[in-house]
Amino acid sequence: MSIPLSILDLAPIAPGQTARESFEGSVALAQAAERAGYRRVWYAEHHNMASIASSATSVLIGYVAAHTSSIRLGSGGVMLPNHSPLTIAEQFGTLETLFPGRIDLGLGRAPGSDQNTMRALRRDPMSAESFPQDVVELQGFLSGESRIPGVQAVPRARGIVPLYILGSSLFGAQLAAKLGLPYAFASHFAPDALHEAVAAYRGGFRPSEQLNEPHVIAGVNVVASDDHDDAVDQAATTRRARVRGMISRGPATPDYSDAQIDEFLTTPNGRQLASMMTYSAVGTPSEVREYLEDFARHAQADELILAHQSPELTGRLRSVELTAEAMNGVSV
Repeated sequence: MSIPLSILDLAPIAPGQTARESFEGSVALAQAAERAGYRRVWYAEHHNMASIASSATSVLIGYVAAHTSSIRLGSGGVMLPNHSPLTIAEQFGTLETLFPGRIDLGLGRAPGSDQNTMRALRRDPMSAESFPQDVVELQGFLSGESRIPGVQAVPRARGIVPLYILGSSLFGAQLAAKLGLPYAFASHFAPDALHEAVAAYRGGFRPSEQLNEPHVIAGVNVVASDDHDDAVDQAATTRRARVRGMISRGPATPDYSDAQIDEFLTTPNGRQLASMMTYSAVGTPSEVREYLEDFARHAQADELILAHQSPELTGRLRSVELTAEAMNGVSV
């Protein structure tokens, strides 16, 4: 079985690391993915998170694109209610003009932040309600068929900027089906509704100018290593770091030890947080391949987008290479 592989990169900022070092790591990751034959790398819009540097998503895409040559790059995703459709059309029209045939635009409707940050973004709490209309308006700007008389997005690229709907519920699945767009499910951190959402998308899909048949992208965490125990240890470190970040509440938060985090993970709240990483391929290349092939089948996925979760950049780069070798026989 050969299924297209892509990567989701959050541009993580490790403890003691600068944002600039994180960006250089994203370049190295994209270059490794390009050599290994991955289809695309996406960056997610998050705000007010000290460990994630991909908030200015379009700027990061442009920086990485300038340091790669062929791999597709895009947003996974831009949280459209945080922006005007015209602004996003201008940003991605610029990117497609500079890097033709390489730019994707994945769209979500979540804030990518907390309530205080939403206010700082000047986001209307009701803005998510107009997400379907905003997607259609954005399509019009990108295609040169504006739905607002007298307003055009400049620059508008000659090539197509394909749209993708991202989600973790039935809402996004139904919208993607109605508009005839590819659908990416965030099963790497929100696994619960995966099967129901994919079924709704496939069952309600209507062909469009962009897409004739349904296309499902499913997210999955990966830690691939030459040694099984090393992969398990890396995954455990990542899980602790994620949980530690979720339960931290500012500078007054205690510096929880690994033992305390592991104890918390045995509680109902801890198990709930840990379940966010339900879909995770951890182990040697053969173990990762077996897991990913099985996951792709039961998720009815046409493409997998992998969140390589090794805590260090060297581990993520090795995981990228080993997974490609295992899945597609590509030696890097």
